[in-house]
Amino acid sequence: MTERKPIESWLTDMDGVLMHEGIPVPGADSFIKKLRDSGRPFLVLTNNSIYTARDLHARLNRIGLDVPVANIWTSALATAKFLDTQHPGGTAYVIGEAGLTTALHDAGYVLTDTDPDFVILGETRTYSFEALTKAIRLINDGARFIATNPDNTGPSPEGALPATGSVAALITKATGKEPYFVGKPNPLMMRTGLNVIGAHSESSAMIGDRMDTDVLAGLEAGMETFLVLTGLTVESDIHRYPFRPTRVVDSIADLVDLI
Repeated sequence: MTERKPIESWLTDMDGVLMHEGIPVPGADSFIKKLRDSGRPFLVLTNNSIYTARDLHARLNRIGLDVPVANIWTSALATAKFLDTQHPGGTAYVIGEAGLTTALHDAGYVLTDTDPDFVILGETRTYSFEALTKAIRLINDGARFIATNPDNTGPSPEGALPATGSVAALITKATGKEPYFVGKPNPLMMRTGLNVIGAHSESSAMIGDRMDTDVLAGLEAGMETFLVLTGLTVESDIHRYPFRPTRVVDSIADLVDLI
């Protein structure tokens, strides 16, 4: 087996790795501080498209994790980047929050419900019947269907919430059209992120708490992968998948010495 290059760049998921239910994971502050002190390129990633990078910077800062805005990469930003390369200056009907609409505006997109090039579905806590009906009709009329991420559920203090993947399935059932999902596990999100920080997959690592998104995306993008057990995956789950992370660790605290 070809020996991998030393890790020069780090990508890490946010929820379940750096924080859990709004509380920082022990060791996350040390990990981020050492990354910043080292000068190594890094990104904090999330499939959640609700918040802008500036919003997430503020949320992380409140719990003691100082992550610069430029080092945060969301599925909304990846979606806007993808659309800017595929169809620059297009139009879109958007179901989502400020994280997605801001990213699309910044990419030069016009948001409209009149004959848009794309229907773009993201995360929101206020999915409305009227908005979903409009999306279905626009897709039936020829708009192409994009979704920020395939996550079927999201967390809340009360329990699971329906997320983008579940709502996309509803639209697909009504239209017969499958969306193109930009976020993890699509390696596109990882590769565009690597480009943002000028990193190469051969010398980069991905840290995550989920086999089906984080580890799979890192693997398919050609990176080393580290699975932490502070989030959704427990060690007994790993054998159910036909692929493996490079290494399994208890938490991000176990990776500080690798920087």
